[in-house]
Amino acid sequence: MSLLPKLSSADFSPLLGGADYGEAFLERSRGLSLRFEDGRVEDVGSSSDHGLGLRYLKRRDGEIVTLQGSCQGLDAAAARRLRGGLFGDAPPAAAVAFRPLSLRRRPARIEPSSIPLDAKIGLLQSIDRAIRSEFPHIRQVTLSYGERERDVAILNSEGAFLREERVAVLLSIVVVAEKDGVLQTGHEVLGALQGWELLEDRDPLLYARTAARRAIAKLSAPKADAGEMPIVLSSSAGGTFIHEAIGHSLEVDHVQEGSSPAYKGKLGAAIAPETITVIDDPTLPFHRGSFAFDDEGLKARPTVLVRNGVLADYLYDRVTAMREGKASNGHGRRESFHCRAIPRMSNLYIAPGPDDPRAIVKGLKKGLLVTRMGGGQVNTATGEFVFEVDEGFWVEDGAIKRMVRDANLLGIGPEVLRSIDKVGWDIGWGIGTCGKDGQGVPVGDGQPTLSIPKILIGGKSD
Repeated sequence: MSLLPKLSSADFSPLLGGADYGEAFLERSRGLSLRFEDGRVEDVGSSSDHGLGLRYLKRRDGEIVTLQGSCQGLDAAAARRLRGGLFGDAPPAAAVAFRPLSLRRRPARIEPSSIPLDAKIGLLQSIDRAIRSEFPHIRQVTLSYGERERDVAILNSEGAFLREERVAVLLSIVVVAEKDGVLQTGHEVLGALQGWELLEDRDPLLYARTAARRAIAKLSAPKADAGEMPIVLSSSAGGTFIHEAIGHSLEVDHVQEGSSPAYKGKLGAAIAPETITVIDDPTLPFHRGSFAFDDEGLKARPTVLVRNGVLADYLYDRVTAMREGKASNGHGRRESFHCRAIPRMSNLYIAPGPDDPRAIVKGLKKGLLVTRMGGGQVNTATGEFVFEVDEGFWVEDGAIKRMVRDANLLGIGPEVLRSIDKVGWDIGWGIGTCGKDGQGVPVGDGQPTLSIPKILIGGKSD
């Protein structure tokens, strides 16, 4: 791909000193988005951007002072002008000795930019036609395709000279069915750090059919009863629960700012059953949230946040780590060179446990089996969350009785986490784009089958 020009570390050597830490983050990116709705192309968007950001961190009176700016331009001349705007007439600092360039490529077997636009539109059109012809009661089919190619480089005052090329493809499928005035939705998504081969290796029509079947099945499903009851979260539900219920609360800026009080000062304390281990791992091959190094130049590695029920770590970037006089564990991420790095999740998951997933379901006497989660949100200050259930079933004596619809899960994350009494040996994944402080970054979320003895179900009454 090689979107960035050839870089000379010597040109940046005198520009990164003058503070306790300095960095240059360079990026060139391009992307394409398509939205196909009601049998036609509703929107086509292409984007390209390039530029660099400079950032300097200084310790002053127990605080971390940040000087930061960005500009269009990818050469040392642009960096010098930007540095002058940040430091004024201060002379260049002592030169930095850089290590040899470390280049990480995540090659796409088929570069998405090599596929003609007509072929991409043709794929979406064929999916739309198939779903409308194969299924009754289809009101709307919305297909959203996106591709992004990024080439990023980081040079910093610690001598890092790093470069990574990333290619990602995403396809979102939303099917709306209607019958007798009732509307129901089915949603599926596939995406990865891969090129167009993702859509050739995994048939997107199969995903669309799954979304359509779910939407149609919910048309005749009764509404979920409201109230407290036991539930089983299947591994197929994806990781929305762990992402929202604990993930954001362990991004350490929330802890330091006091907006995650449940986990402040709790390192080494038991916060979950011994069967619960939570890991954030940006090294998983092809996963949507993966990277070779974070956006502050630290090598990616798995971080165990909860080990056998005990809080073991938080997610740090450099600023939050400096506040505590420690090293970052490599979770500083930014949407682009325009943005500041902040602590973010990558691929967060609950590790598989000791229990048979089938036995977990059979052990549910009377409650809800959730096989597909929808969206969710959490208040990190209180731990309160609400999740939509995209697909759920009423279970009695371990047997599935019927599908239900219009259910929500409500609870307090730390309390629900502590209550989990069974953890399956399987694991399933979901993907998405996580928003925080106005920035969106790609993430993955995973979990095994989980048994929760009591949670509040928000249903709807007629």
